[in-house]
Amino acid sequence: MDTSSITVFRFGNVSEMWPIGYETSFLMSELFHNMETKSQISEGNYAADISSIREAQLRISPFIHKTPVLTSDSLNGISGRNLFFKCECYQKGGAFKFRGACNAIFSLNDDQATKGVVTHSSGNHAAALSLAAKLRGIPAYIVIPKNAPKCKVENVVRYGGKIIWSESSMHSRESIAANVMQETGAVLVHPYNDGRIISGQGTVSLELLEQAPQIDTIIVPISGGGLISGVALAAKAINPSIRILAAEPKGANDAALSKAAGEIITLPETNTIADGLRAFLGSMTWPVVRDLVDDVITVEDTEIMEAMKLCYEILKVAVEPSGAIGLAAVLSDRFQKNPDWNNCSSIGIILSGGNVDLGVLWDSYKQ
Repeated sequence: MDTSSITVFRFGNVSEMWPIGYETSFLMSELFHNMETKSQISEGNYAADISSIREAQLRISPFIHKTPVLTSDSLNGISGRNLFFKCECYQKGGAFKFRGACNAIFSLNDDQATKGVVTHSSGNHAAALSLAAKLRGIPAYIVIPKNAPKCKVENVVRYGGKIIWSESSMHSRESIAANVMQETGAVLVHPYNDGRIISGQGTVSLELLEQAPQIDTIIVPISGGGLISGVALAAKAINPSIRILAAEPKGANDAALSKAAGEIITLPETNTIADGLRAFLGSMTWPVVRDLVDDVITVEDTEIMEAMKLCYEILKVAVEPSGAIGLAAVLSDRFQKNPDWNNCSSIGIILSGGNVDLGVLWDSYKQ
């Protein structure tokens, strides 16, 4: 054998010999990419890491559901890929948000917990924090804008959260939450810009990659970035070559604009049926999205509605618009016709929540 045509790769005590050529070039590229990703994660000084995510998993495991992963030959055929649906719509509170909320609540020391927690949220985080606080037996003060979905407000009431109403503007929400903190001494638990929240959400990755270790790509809804930050940090620590793709509505495409600009971009207004995806990236989530999210796929609301329909009809799973957007993304032309993603063959899709406002949904179908 001509040894000049051989390249030796050594990792610890393991050596591999490969003929020089395209395959070797590809392997070298993958290896250097993996090393670079590991370096990024270890040196990134992010708000969470694989250690804090594993600690969160131990902390919250007595309280959360380990949600199932569903597959469908029909949807595999439609998409041309092997799809693995992580059903966070079956999580307590009806969404992944309970993971982060639970981690934040049970991270508090007794003195902090006695005074309770406060947040501002129009959706699933509000309900999740209320439920987690109820489990610990502490008060939860929830600042909710007056235009919040009725079904999500009802969940807060059901779980015992103390509602304080605000106007829809972020300024109104934040100022009222600050007043509540001053009056009660409650601890602020931000919906996504909080290391405890990011760590809790990252437990989705730990479960998913244990349940379906063959996954090479994960598609995650993106809004404030708490879920995708936790998912990316955990998944890339376990498998640095895994791809993390964000799914975002065109009517709230700040993450796509931010990735393109290299800095956080906010929008003057958002317009999408996906009410859970109207927030903007935060100071703790943006660095992870900037460094570890491979791309953002934007989709139309009509595509989201069609994906919801497929989830109902084929998977037999009720998902809210925000939860269906991952399927919408993988079926979209932006994904299907992009050669960069041709080798994405086993895709994890996070069905992030199932709290559907049926009145709004019905009205959208009639339009």
